[in-house]
This record gives sequence, C-alpha cells and structure tokens, in this order.
Amino acid sequence: MDIIDSKYIGLVSSRLDRFKKVKANLYNFRCPICGDSQKHRNKARGYIYQVKVNTNFKCHNCGASLSFNNFLKRIDSTLHKQYVLEKFKEGHTSISGVGNFVVDKPEFTFTKPKFKGKDICDELTKISELNTTHRAKKYLINRGINEDTLSKLYYCPNFKEWTNKHKKTFESTKHDDQRIIIPLRHSDGTLFGYQGRSLDPTSKMRYITVMLDEDAPKLYGLEKINTQKPIYILEGPFDSLFVENSVAMCGSDIDIRTFGWSNYIWVFDNEPRNREIVSRIEKLIDRGDKVVIWPNTVKEKDVNEMILAKHDICTILEGSTYSELTAKLKLNLWKKV
Repeated sequence: MDIIDSKYIGLVSSRLDRFKKVKANLYNFRCPICGDSQKHRNKARGYIYQVKVNTNFKCHNCGASLSFNNFLKRIDSTLHKQYVLEKFKEGHTSISGVGNFVVDKPEFTFTKPKFKGKDICDELTKISELNTTHRAKKYLINRGINEDTLSKLYYCPNFKEWTNKHKKTFESTKHDDQRIIIPLRHSDGTLFGYQGRSLDPTSKMRYITVMLDEDAPKLYGLEKINTQKPIYILEGPFDSLFVENSVAMCGSDIDIRTFGWSNYIWVFDNEPRNREIVSRIEKLIDRGDKVVIWPNTVKEKDVNEMILAKHDICTILEGSTYSELTAKLKLNLWKKV
C-alpha cells in the first residue's frame, strides 16, 4: 500500500468507530457514512483495502464505494487537504494518471500572520515566586507539585475583579476570592482560557473555568504534549501535572477524536462506585478507545493521592491500560455498581 495512504489511514482512524487492522492492507470499522447497524453496535462493515495500486473504501451495509482520496475528503476535509498536498509533492497528480488516488493540484492560500498578543497571566505573580509560607504555594507544595511546575501556575488575589477586567463574567465582584490560576494554552503557547482554583475550603465552586476564546477546546496541557507518543487524558489539571504527555478535561463537551490523535488513553478517578465514571468508561470501551482500569492494589481515589502515597504512577498506568474485550473483563472486576 502507498506509504502516504497508510499514514493517513492511521491519522483518520481515531474518527472511525471500532477501527482495527485486520491484516496487511486491510482495515475494518463501522461505516461513518451510514452509521452501520443500529441494532448491533459491535457490527463493523466498513473496509479500507488495496487492489493493485489503488486504495479503496467499501461498506457492506449501505454499499458505499469510494477511493480513499474521496473517502478522506468526506470524513475529514482538513486532513484531506494535508493528504492532497503530500500526494502532490510525491507527483500523484491528475497529469500523472497513476492509480485511482490521483489528486488535482492543491490551492495554496496565504493568510496574514497573527502576532502573539499580550499574555494576561503576566499581570499575575507566578506561584514559584511567592514566599514558601504563602497560602497558595503551601497548598500546592502539600499536593506534591514541584518547583518547576509551580512556575507555570499563577496566584490571583481578586479573581472576579481580574476576570471582569479581561472578560465580563461576573455581575458583581462582591465576596471576591483568592484563586490559583491554571492557564489553558494552545499548542503554540497562546492563552485561550484559564481555570481558577479557590483557596477557600468552604467555596461552593472550587473550580471556575473562563474561556477567552469560546471556540477553543476546554483542555489543559495542549502546549506540552507530543502527539507521536501515547497521550493520557485525565479528569483534572492537577492530576495531569504528575503524568508525562497528558492533558486534562476542563469540560465534558469535547470529542477527543476531532484532534486526530492516533494513540490516546483515558484515565478516570479510581472510584468504582461512581455510576457516572463507570458509564463513561463503558461507552469509551464500546467505541474502541483505550482506558486505564486501576488494579485492586491501588486504594487512592486519584493520581495526586497515588503520588502522595509514593506509587510509581507511570508503571501503574502502563500496566493497567486495556481495550476491547480485555477492558470489559477488567471493568467488570473493578466496578462496584
């Protein structure tokens, strides 16, 4: 199979439900065009396969039949543009007439460069610069967060007032409070939002998320991940600080598959009696995603508590990652609901 086709099959696979490699040059998944069987969620009748020099798509449920070029264009237009450009560079144009994967000359568009604006977090004090007796710094040190990480978090003495200065969010600034600011950044480091963690143990809203860009994903840690390595997806930003190459959910309305990551693993809190967590894990397993099922030897509720209990979190995560049937069996042993 053409090496570029193989590459883009891998990139689009996260968008394909129950995707798996059957054998060399043959891939199976639930058809994204017709949705495949509505009665049997495990049935997958969409295939990508090779015939001579051609890479094709075929669904044995709805009968759809497309070249991989047209299939990718229909499923992910952004990824398709990258695919077309690579094909063009390799000489697979409509002039060459080789196979059914020929593409027209791509349109090259140039947009005016955007210059990075002021980072509003620069107005605040980094946690690392605070006195060791400061309330915010003591709180984070007690959670086991190291000095290097403290330099990426900020202290805000008047959260509501500071937030309203940059985005009208609160009707009143009465009963303002101190909060630790957890910045949300794009992969290039540009700030698009932040979470404020209250230092008041009696606060009814421990975390408040403010989005400066409403179209941005509510994810923490995008600026520090390597998409060529497994990406761990955790429930909270503080937990993600202890796991290499990880992000944290700051909202539940995100479809991770839209990022095009080829290898990601879900990590939920160790709460086997939590019906919501169990239900979410079940749905992800049915979708074909990888999940971490905590071993019975771990009693702590979340990653932060496991770190404080001196667990080797990296070893546990690597040894507790499952998918498909094995994941279902492990989940049944773990859950208590």
